[in-house]
This record gives sequence, C-alpha cells and structure tokens, in this order.
Amino acid sequence: MRKFVFRLALVGPFIVTAAYGLPAPSSLSAREQRAVAPRATPTPRPETRAVAVSQANRPSTVIVIDAGHGGIDRGGIPGQRVPEKIMTLDVAQRLKAILTAYGYRVVMTRDSDVFVPLGTRVAIANSYRDAVFVCIHFNAAPRRSANGIETYFYSSQSLPLASAIHYYVAGGAPTPNRGVRRRGFYVLRKTTIPSVLVECGFLTNATEADYAQSAAYQQKLAEEIARGIRERSLVASTSAANRLAANNTIVPLQPFIDQTHYRNPELSGSKHGKRSSRSSSRSTSSKHKKSSDSDSEKKSSTRKKQSAPATTED
Repeated sequence: MRKFVFRLALVGPFIVTAAYGLPAPSSLSAREQRAVAPRATPTPRPETRAVAVSQANRPSTVIVIDAGHGGIDRGGIPGQRVPEKIMTLDVAQRLKAILTAYGYRVVMTRDSDVFVPLGTRVAIANSYRDAVFVCIHFNAAPRRSANGIETYFYSSQSLPLASAIHYYVAGGAPTPNRGVRRRGFYVLRKTTIPSVLVECGFLTNATEADYAQSAAYQQKLAEEIARGIRERSLVASTSAANRLAANNTIVPLQPFIDQTHYRNPELSGSKHGKRSSRSSSRSTSSKHKKSSDSDSEKKSSTRKKQSAPATTED
C-alpha cells in the first residue's frame, strides 16, 4: 500500500499536467469541423482570368484563302511577263502553311493551277460560319512605273481585317503604300463574312516583279498577311463606347478611299477621303480584276484593259 501511494505521488503531477494539456471537447470539435468543412474556391490568379477572357473573345479559327485567277485565267494584262496566277498561288500556299502552324483551320478555294468561277469561290467562303475570307492578288497597269500595295474591302465588318492586313503588309514591303480602298468587287460584295482582297504589288513594274518572284519576298508577304489575320481583333475601334479600350491597341484603324457608288452608314464615322479624278485616272489597282474579279467571268483574256477601273464591279 505504501509503495502504491509512493508511486502515485511520483506520477500524479504528470497525469494532471497531461490532463490539463488536452484541448477542451468544444475546441476539438471545432477543429474537426474545420477539417471536414468544404474549402473555399481560391481566387483565380490574374493570368488565369486573362486566359479565360482571351478564349472567350478568340476570333474565328477558320480562314478561307482565295488565290486569285488560275487555270485558263492567267491574270494581269496582255503582254505581262510574269503570270499572276502562279504568284498568287505561291503566296497563298505559304500563307496556308503559316496559319496551319498557328492552329487555324485553312480552306483553299484552289490549291493548284485550276480555274474556279467567282460564284464558287464565294459559295466556299459563305459555307463557313464565322470565318474570314482573304483573296491574294498582284496588280498590273499599262503604266510600268505604277507600284505599291493596296488592300480592298467592302462591308463595315471587313474594315478591321483590311486595316490589320494592310498595316503589316504595307509596313513590311519595300514599295509604296497605296492605302486601303472600299470597292464592290464581286468576291467582296457577295460574301457574308469579313472579306478582303490584297494587291501585293505590280507585276508590270520591273522591280516589284522581281520581288514577287523571290521566295524570300513571297514568304515575307505570307507572314505579314498571317500577322494581320492573327491580330485583326486588336484594331482600334471608332465607336465611342470602345475608345478607352482602343487606346491599348497596337493596330490602328486605317483610313480608306471609298471607290463605290454606295454609302454605308456604318462606315460614315470612319475617316476616309473621296477619290480624286487624278487618282481615278491613275489607279489600276483592280485591273478590272483581270476577268476573274469582275462580274463577267468570261471576259476575253486578250481584251485590252483600260487604265480606269471598270464600273461594272461596283
């Protein structure tokens, strides 16, 4: 008995300390409740939110590329040394490779030297919802000194695409900038998606013809067009509601010359100049679209083109 009391006296303080050191039942219950309670969803990091916004506003991933002319339609004007149909196809195929590498789905109206009617080209473009349509062309003129880059559009929805592509192509080319122009070419007027036609230089100009036949320059053109397609959503908006956002853009909305007989109210707020009679007599940017871009697809390739634009296309 004495040994028991003695042992109890020795270990008693430790028992009491351990007992008081245990958490209270209520405290232990609270810990358990916190352990099994659902955790709050963490606040997304800034970069996560930015990715979500980017995906939500991501432009169309379908690009329809139209290599001008082809087959029996050589393009250009009588006596032209360099066939336009070959140059347009080369740039278009390079553009396809670049855009495909970026993850776009690319549709070609022609992928070889064949003739495709205008109506078929338009039908292909319109069969893809929320796509964009890019026509590749080269210019020609009886006046051999004519040179430079032009980009055409028709509808208001196409102006940002035209602005972005022209901004990069004209900015990266060693030739003059002839500006963005609104014109009612068949392939631009009849398409229901954003559509542009890029004139990548004059094949009747000796210097630009040499550029066009250079693989390096063809690749450069394709890269600049692709960059314009990729960054078309960054074009500054002219609407008052988007002016603040537009200040952060890197691609300016391009002024344009309206060469149509029809005014678009949606474009009335954009800055553009009227075409002068002098520039009208000089401009050969359409080359009447060398039969494949005029309303008449069966125009003889040997028929002499006038330097003034054809009125049947507007």
